[in-house]
Amino acid sequence: METKKRIEIPPVPAVLLSIISVQGGAAIAKGIFPLLGAISTSSLRIGLSAVILLLVNRPNLRSITKAQWKAAALYGIALGSMNIIFYMAISRIPLALGVALEFVGPLVLALTKSKQKIDFLWVILAAAGIALIAPWSNNGLNIVGMLLALLAGGFWAAYIVLGGRISKMMDGRTAVTIGMIFASAIVVPAAIGDGIITHLKPWMLLSGVALALLSSAIPFTLEINALRKIPAKTFSILMSLEPAVAALSGLIFLHEYLSFYEWLAIALIIIASAGTTLSAKKAPQVAPES
Repeated sequence: METKKRIEIPPVPAVLLSIISVQGGAAIAKGIFPLLGAISTSSLRIGLSAVILLLVNRPNLRSITKAQWKAAALYGIALGSMNIIFYMAISRIPLALGVALEFVGPLVLALTKSKQKIDFLWVILAAAGIALIAPWSNNGLNIVGMLLALLAGGFWAAYIVLGGRISKMMDGRTAVTIGMIFASAIVVPAAIGDGIITHLKPWMLLSGVALALLSSAIPFTLEINALRKIPAKTFSILMSLEPAVAALSGLIFLHEYLSFYEWLAIALIIIASAGTTLSAKKAPQVAPES
């Protein structure tokens, strides 16, 4: 009896689907913020994601080596920190601005790893788009929120590096599942201190499950598999679509209308991402360890 082959999504479409999924989850999260707060919402997302991934993937924990446990722990800590800090940021500043500022981390990572001259063009275009989409000229922006978004970007860069490393050490599904467990160990205690036990209602779990699937379980699984096949540099610049999708998500779900310069920013970011996609076809694939 022949075994069916598991359908694998190519790396570039996988990253694009991940971005769309995350921004859909962000719209749900914004609706929960007034009820639970940013910290508890992040905990609900990560905690339920860990449970879902454990039930679906059922990783063989006994087969994981000490080195793999260590790599998964670092990956999970970066993942959990990135999420909780980002939610704290967008509870203070607009979603598109938060995503744009967060992208500074991956953008710097892409620049440090760049070796081809053409790659600098994509970085410059993406940076120009971010500068236009971020409303620097507006008064009254929450400085703490902006700094938190930049800090989340630093953890995002760490997540990319550590995700690329662990994807070569173990199966992507197992890596994400174990990483999510360690991420839960970071965010759940913070949520308990934030009062999630007293504020959480049973009906909120439904929104929490949708949030967990869209913002964590689905995108992180797509990303960890994509990182096995494309360089971290390419992945980083491709993720420049995040601010553009965030802006569109804000327009559709949050009724945040964009100016001409913000739409121009989206165009520049899309061009940078398209250029990265074309470059990725020529880039050598990194074979995962057996």
